[in-house]
Amino acid sequence: MKANIHPKYHPNVTVTCACGNSFVTGSTRETLRVEICGACHPFYTGKEKFVDTARRVEKFQEKMARVAATSGTRQGKRAKVAKKKAAKMAEQTAVEKDAQ
Repeated sequence: MKANIHPKYHPNVTVTCACGNSFVTGSTRETLRVEICGACHPFYTGKEKFVDTARRVEKFQEKMARVAATSGTRQGKRAKVAKKKAAKMAEQTAVEKDAQ
């Protein structure tokens, strides 16, 4: 077996979260920075929190707001087809009345 191939283990590594929480653990890295920890994770806190690094959450929320605003005005394909059939039937009955 090869000698000295294992990484160096640091027993007192400070893990720093984006929320400001920090704790000590052991790792092969000297320092650790994380975005979410047990103090701010929604599963443990019961609160909803968005971690947005590139404004993705805001863009998604804006898109959903636009969709919700226009969802009542848009018609589905079945509604459009039914509307066309009703117009065609009305036209046929008008032509039949004129023929009589």
